[in-house]
Amino acid sequence: MADTARIALLIDADNARARRIDVVLGELSTIGETTIRRAYGNFTKPGLKGWVDILHEHGIRPVQQFDLTRGKNASDMALAVDAVEILHTQQPDAVAIVSSDADFTPLVMHLKEHGVQVYGFGDAKTPAPFQSACTRFLVLDRLSAPSGDDDEDGARSRSASGGRGGTARSTTRKTAAQTAGKSTAKAAEKSADTTPDKGSERSAAATDPAPTERASRSQLRQDAKLVALLRRAVDSASDDSGWAKIGTVGQRISNQSSFDARNYGYAKLSKLIETTDLFEIRDPGTPDMAVRDPHAG
Repeated sequence: MADTARIALLIDADNARARRIDVVLGELSTIGETTIRRAYGNFTKPGLKGWVDILHEHGIRPVQQFDLTRGKNASDMALAVDAVEILHTQQPDAVAIVSSDADFTPLVMHLKEHGVQVYGFGDAKTPAPFQSACTRFLVLDRLSAPSGDDDEDGARSRSASGGRGGTARSTTRKTAAQTAGKSTAKAAEKSADTTPDKGSERSAAATDPAPTERASRSQLRQDAKLVALLRRAVDSASDDSGWAKIGTVGQRISNQSSFDARNYGYAKLSKLIETTDLFEIRDPGTPDMAVRDPHAG
């Protein structure tokens, strides 16, 4: 148990869909053990009835928060208060926040400043500030299964690194990083309908999006931020000949952003890079795969 990273899962039920919790727990199992599981919301609302069976099934403790003002829920504030309390009393290795609400951005920054990795889960339309603040942000409807790609191991190697000192804590994070991406858990979607009331301020973020499609070559190349991120990572990871190991590239990317290839519809970083056709590829499809930017230097 001491060698397993401890994760606190905090769910903004007013702004998340219950049917994707299997996917969240499957993903977190690649990092460590989710020892704290809480869902916040006004469960007296008809729109949240779909959460009841899901909470029992997965051992998630519901935290009832009545609306203090008509038309606006107060569960986000309750979640934030508990997150800070958990940070200082339970000292988890990581915190996972399931929400598409940008209001949690300051909370994410606070947690990271105290050495805790923060994993965000939400919809594709989640505001950029919240996505960028997270250690890693994952679009739920683009996660069909937990991670498990060899070339992503480097990108996930910091999933349990950093944070408060101590031999036991360092061992925990090191072990979690080594096991990241090797989960055998299989995520299965739940069919619970959890769309909030029509009058809810968050109804748009909680409705089911259209099926996700893999980003095309042209779409990837037109994403200026993505292209710049890839080129910076390849440049910083390259050797004297300009070649960079794909695992090292993934780690460089993880060190500076919340990027995940699956948010673009690709199971592997290597596949996304190949699709862009921006880099020279050596030993594709192998652990020794390397890339080089022909325009560098």
